Amino acid sequence: MILYGIPTCDTCKKALKALQAAGHDVTFRDVRATPLTAAEIDEIVTEFGDRVINKTSTTYRAFSDFLKASDPEAQISAQPTVMKRPVFRNGAEWHLGWDDAVQAKLL
Repeated sequence: MILYGIPTCDTCKKALKALQAAGHDVTFRDVRATPLTAAEIDEIVTEFGDRVINKTSTTYRAFSDFLKASDPEAQISAQPTVMKRPVFRNGAEWHLGWDDAVQAKLL
């Protein structure tokens, strides 16, 4: 399983800790230190659409009007931290966030 996020995100930390405690082998992918490839961004956006963009984040609010009007791929390419976190890839399954539904599926 791969957890895409940033190490300073409290939700990512909670998710990683819970998954490891449940016995999952989780690879943490820091999207700031190791940016996503165009193919990875395309996969994530194909799976979640524009739901993957955190439009309430300070990162998004700092975007220019042009970038706000751009597609999610361009937004994530410009600033990977605009992506909602965490994003999980578990084999062929993708999950977004760390709500009760995601926890029920992964724990």
